[in-house]
Amino acid sequence: MKYIRDLKEGDRVFDIYLCKHKQAAVTKNGKPYENVILQDKTGTMDAKVWEPNNPGIGDYDTLDYIEVYGEVNNFQGSLQVNVKRIRVCREGEYEPGEYLPISSKNIGVMYDELLNLIGSIENAYLKKLLEAFFVKDENFVKSFKNSSAAKTVHHGFVGGLLEHTLSVTKLCDYYCSAYPILNRDLLLTAAMCHDMGKTKEISPFPQNDYTDDGQLLGHIVMGSQMVAEKAAGIEGFPHVLLSELQHCILAHHGKYEFGSPRIPAIMEAMALYYADNTDAKLETFKEILENNSENTGWLGYNRLLESNLRSTI
Repeated sequence: MKYIRDLKEGDRVFDIYLCKHKQAAVTKNGKPYENVILQDKTGTMDAKVWEPNNPGIGDYDTLDYIEVYGEVNNFQGSLQVNVKRIRVCREGEYEPGEYLPISSKNIGVMYDELLNLIGSIENAYLKKLLEAFFVKDENFVKSFKNSSAAKTVHHGFVGGLLEHTLSVTKLCDYYCSAYPILNRDLLLTAAMCHDMGKTKEISPFPQNDYTDDGQLLGHIVMGSQMVAEKAAGIEGFPHVLLSELQHCILAHHGKYEFGSPRIPAIMEAMALYYADNTDAKLETFKEILENNSENTGWLGYNRLLESNLRSTI
């Protein structure tokens, strides 16, 4: 199959993709059409079905695997597929692994590295808390390994939450060596827990979309709640230590305008905010460069990074 990342303007498409999203719409002239998002493991692409009542357009829906015939066009600087025919595929005609974006890093190796970091925690209460999640809670472990860190933007792939969490934790570990005043046990525990609420905020693949709780509460609040619930099962867990840990989670977006319920009030919360922001921004930039691998020089303005970006590769 020809992967989405390899499609270029003018290419003819005749392949199977996951229908990530489907939405009926109407043109300014009142003519019905359909907005579709196609997905494979390399990414997504917008598509348009301009004649949804055409006999060649099968009865398909969101999360169906569909065989698409069409042509890649450039619309206002973005590629999209002009779809002529659609056929819903039967089980056995496709390999689901080809349609789910997945981390380029080995998930098992990353998880072992995270467990080794847990083993380095000296505070008995914090170690028990981490083990309660990452060792003993099988449902959480399965979800954590397979979740993304975002619907889009950065680490939006299977294993993305694990990859992001490990990167943030390793950055925080470096901060502790550079600034020994930091409480390493608290900071590393906060780093490993800071985004665990995303296992509830974002639904599993292939949906990878916001849940009702995700929309209503958000991963920051839910992550703080999850930590409090596990800590309640550890006899004698110090109240102040739990408050400091929850504060780090609640403040890890750094500013109110970034959706942070609290502003960092302790040094560990400040360190976590910068580590999280660093990894998110650099991964975002990396993914932009990978998606524009054929372009060199200036890539145009990006609203997420608030700059006109340039490739040096």
